[in-house]
Amino acid sequence: MMKKTNKYGETAIKAVEIYTTTLCPKEAWKQAAKEKMSSPSAQVKGCPKSAFLGLCETGFVKGIPKGNYTLSKKNKTYAIDAINILKEKKDTYSSAIKLWEVISNNTISHNSQMDVVLALWNNKLIN
Repeated sequence: MMKKTNKYGETAIKAVEIYTTTLCPKEAWKQAAKEKMSSPSAQVKGCPKSAFLGLCETGFVKGIPKGNYTLSKKNKTYAIDAINILKEKKDTYSSAIKLWEVISNNTISHNSQMDVVLALWNNKLIN
């Protein structure tokens, strides 16, 4: 059973579910976003998508092989840093906002990257 999350977290989980070896992670995200969100602008929002693809790229997402999936360096780095923090102190960060405060040092606004990270983490989809 999926743990409670927002639309971007749900999209990340759905993208993992529909990913196959014939469907790349980018297409899986695109298909999942269309299914989970009615707003076209929400479907193409870059930050959560790039966080997801960055985790896929490094092999963190279960069932998705390492590869070249995103050009985003910042969002990929934010997501990887968050996973590393969760691996060290897994019980400390239950909210995306609290995790983001540590990642960003409160210098920039949260843009759903941590929703993706926590959804995958809480649903045991991280290697």
